[in-house]
Amino acid sequence: MTWTVIADLVADTVAQSSALSRTEALQAMSAAEAVGRTLIAGGHLQTQAITLVVGKVHCEITTVSGAAALTLEENLNPIPGAAGADDFTIYLPSPMPFRELVKAAAGGHARLSEAVPPAPEVNAAISGPLIDREVLRRAVTQR
Repeated sequence: MTWTVIADLVADTVAQSSALSRTEALQAMSAAEAVGRTLIAGGHLQTQAITLVVGKVHCEITTVSGAAALTLEENLNPIPGAAGADDFTIYLPSPMPFRELVKAAAGGHARLSEAVPPAPEVNAAISGPLIDREVLRRAVTQR
C-alpha cells in the first residue's frame, strides 16, 4: 500500500508537466517496486529519501512507521512547480545491505538512478540564514 501511494505521488507530480508522461513515471516506479518495498520494510525510507527531481523541483519522500505514524499528518499531495519541466529522475537510496538490489532496479529503467541526487538550486534572494543573529543579539542586549 505504501509503495502505491509513493508511486502515485511521484506520477502526479511528474504529470504537472505537459512535456512529461505520468505513465512513464508509473513505469519507473513499477521497475523500482521490489526494492522500494524492501527499503520500506527495512525502515530505510525513514532515514533516507527517495528523491524525485523534476526540472528544478526536488521532492524528498520518506516514510514514518510505528507510534509516530499514528500522530503524523501526511502530505500526500503532488509537489507544485513541475509544470515547465522537461525531464525527471527518481533517485533511489542505496543503503549498504541493498546496494546490488538498488543497482539492479536503477538499471531497469532510464528514469531511475542510484546516484546521489544533485543539490537543489537555491534562489539567491532566499538563501540567507533563517535567523538574523545580529538582530537577535541586539534584541537580547536591549532587554
